[in-house]
Parts: sequence; C-alpha cells; structure tokens
Amino acid sequence: MDTSQEALSEETRRGLSPAWMAAGAVALLVMGLLAYALFAKPAETLQIGAPVPDFQLTALDGSSMSLSEQQGKVVVLNIFASWCNPCREEAAALEETWQAYRDQGVQFFGIAYKDADSKAQAFLDEFGVTYPSTVEPENETARAYGVTGVPETFVIDQQGLLVRHFLGAITGEQLAQELDKTLAP
Repeated sequence: MDTSQEALSEETRRGLSPAWMAAGAVALLVMGLLAYALFAKPAETLQIGAPVPDFQLTALDGSSMSLSEQQGKVVVLNIFASWCNPCREEAAALEETWQAYRDQGVQFFGIAYKDADSKAQAFLDEFGVTYPSTVEPENETARAYGVTGVPETFVIDQQGLLVRHFLGAITGEQLAQELDKTLAP
C-alpha cells in the first residue's frame, strides 16, 4: 500500500470510529431496553373482587391514612398529580362526592403521584380538597396498585376488596353510582 492509501485508511478509521462506537452504544441501549421490557416483572394488576394492598401513610395535614384502619368502610383511593390536567377536571367532583358520602361510611384518600409536597398542597388548596391526601416520594402504593398513569381511582368495599378501578378522570355521577351499589345491603 502506498503512503497516500495508508493515510486515507488511517483517516477513514479515525473518522468513522466515533460514529461506529456511538451506533454500537445506541444498539446496546435499545437491546437492553427491549430485554428489560420483555423480562421485567410488571406490576400486578388488581382484579375486581380481590383484596387490595394495605397502606400506612401520613397525610399532608398530619392525619393517618391507613386502609386497614377503615375496616367496615368503603374507601375511595384517588391517585392524582398537580401537573395532570384530567386530575384538575375531576378534583371538584371528587370533593363534592366526598362531602355527600363521608357520613355514610365512606372514606376518601388522595395520593399525589410523582409530585412535590408544595405543589400537591397548592393543588389541594386550589380545589378545596378536604379528604386526607399525601405525597408518596417513592410511589410505593401506586406501584402496589399497578398504577400506570394519573388519575386513577379505586373503590374498595367494606371487606377490603376492589369493586371498581377507574382509569382517567371520573365524574361525580360515575363515582356516586359505584358508591351507591357498594353501600347497598
């Protein structure tokens, strides 16, 4: 090989090497993500009629939020976020429904998902939410309930069994219908 071909070969190798390395890194990353998606254990999907996981949390106002302490009551668990537009759409309806059912053996709880305490509290204040709500930094309860986005609302009967799982924003009418069915003897 003459010196001009050697120089061209060396120049080509140096010029393509970073590009090939980047392409290789991207390919490895994609393969790793695909392997994770295929083999990672997904969150268990809660089944209607099955027991739901207990939780022990402290609300932003300092009160206790414990599912096990609600034995004999219907529990509505709303997973929300201050940055979520559908959560904003349903917030007033949830509070209104809470006010209508709180004296009928129904307890509402709210858990802010991937949120900051100050932003969640501002959201609760803006909509006048009075039921116990908290921020759970590690989102353990949301993971245990198989939450995939916000808002999601769970209706749990007096025995701690899931009776309804709403995905997305709900109306007061939808929730009231479910509560009436769950409270019926």
